[in-house]
Amino acid sequence: MARINARAPSEFLFSFFSLIIITIVVHAAYVTVIRPRAAAVLAEQRAAMKKDPNYVAERSIYVVLKDWEQESEVILGLWAFAIIGYKVWNGRRERALLSRDLVHVPEGMRILPEDTREYARPLEALPPAEAECLLPRALLVALYRFGATRNVQDVSDAARGVCSAEADRLDSELSMLRYIAWAIPAIGFIGTVRGIGDALGEAHKAVTGDVSGVTEGLGTAFNSTLAALLISIVLMFLLHQLQLAQERLVLDSETYLDRNLIRHMQIR
Repeated sequence: MARINARAPSEFLFSFFSLIIITIVVHAAYVTVIRPRAAAVLAEQRAAMKKDPNYVAERSIYVVLKDWEQESEVILGLWAFAIIGYKVWNGRRERALLSRDLVHVPEGMRILPEDTREYARPLEALPPAEAECLLPRALLVALYRFGATRNVQDVSDAARGVCSAEADRLDSELSMLRYIAWAIPAIGFIGTVRGIGDALGEAHKAVTGDVSGVTEGLGTAFNSTLAALLISIVLMFLLHQLQLAQERLVLDSETYLDRNLIRHMQIR
């Protein structure tokens, strides 16, 4: 059980420290690069507009990303990508076990209840990083159940119960990613409301011909939504791909159990 529960603290620590590192790096990039360059671009655009009323400003990535809403969206997006990457790495490590013969049963060989201890020893001797994976745990549960009950149907039910519980656990661990996928558009909407509010606050200056305050406020509104939607599109695609890979892992593990273990079990 200690081996199984060892995954939760390691994943929590990875998520915690990755968030801190991403926040520091992104904020440093905003302070040193993005906001200074955005200010310079906006100053150039204002000067050009004063000289030529027909001047059309080109969209700059620095201006699009300069506000704190976009900074928050980038931090959350990169954090979600890091968590997804960590889960994909864990999934590839578990999937690699499917190509190994963890329970070596030659074709035509039967497994009797008295043989379960012999087949369980190699699984019990696996390194902790491998022993905590789904497939070794399901194999051990199947062998232990067969030795205790001498009933193949009980073995099948127990093994599938482990796989079903793992599927539920993997799905529940995606809750943070789902929250981030919701929070990013929500922050974009906050930027939209703030930008429109700023634009309305500068509306009285537009009467005198100074529309810069209004355009900057509307720019904040649209840019925050644009950044949020772009990040959310990528994040939701990766999240669905991760969920699909996890479901396939569980299904392939059940197939492995049937093909390499359960079909060899006989009472006598």
